[in-house]
Amino acid sequence: MSSDSSTQAPLLRIRNLSAGYGLVQVLHDITLEVREAEFLALVGSNGAGKTTLLRVLSGLLPPQSGSILWQGTEIQGHTPDAIFRHGIVQVPEGRQLFPRMSVQDNLLMGAYRRHDTAAIRADLDQVYTQFPRMAERRRQLAGSMSGGEQQMCAMARALMARPRLLLVDEMSLGLAPIIVDQLMENLATIRDQGVTVLLVEQDIHLALAAADRAYVLETGNIVREGPARDLIEDPELKRAYLGV
Repeated sequence: MSSDSSTQAPLLRIRNLSAGYGLVQVLHDITLEVREAEFLALVGSNGAGKTTLLRVLSGLLPPQSGSILWQGTEIQGHTPDAIFRHGIVQVPEGRQLFPRMSVQDNLLMGAYRRHDTAAIRADLDQVYTQFPRMAERRRQLAGSMSGGEQQMCAMARALMARPRLLLVDEMSLGLAPIIVDQLMENLATIRDQGVTVLLVEQDIHLALAAADRAYVLETGNIVREGPARDLIEDPELKRAYLGV
């Protein structure tokens, strides 16, 4: 994280956001901020509302009330395409690759709105350097890879869009710990390259060990926030989530 990020205006600011599905309200007056070039974690148990929040941020679900400001400009209710053009790119839960397309074609789909051909090729080379397994698998059908490899492909595809803010939804789900550790190293590298990372994760210890700051979501409400190193030592969180 850059040394002066805490004094800068937030890259993304959410104020009093409520959202849900039909008559079912899932999020209740959520307020949080994401700072430039930080690794932020949003943690909580299954059903806490984490994915719903990402759906609102991505433009897939309209909020019931509240505001979302991107660099000071309100973007709540914008279409997914408009959100994407701002540089807010999601790595969705379940990867959602094109299984019958090659790895390389999946990666190039991340750049589908770009027209800078030479830069796209340069970025593809950079992604292959960062994810060497994808270079090895470039001609393989994406659907034939392991779950961990598919997650790498989804992350690499998102990078091809040149994101300003990378939203990562439940990255560790169903993956072996050794693969998860590798993916967390990839996320740290991405943040070090200047991309802001928002990781949504059920595994609270995993997320807090890697993040700069974190918010804890319970039943659609923010119940804790602060530096991740402080939250990981919070006695109540230890009892509720870590079994300590």
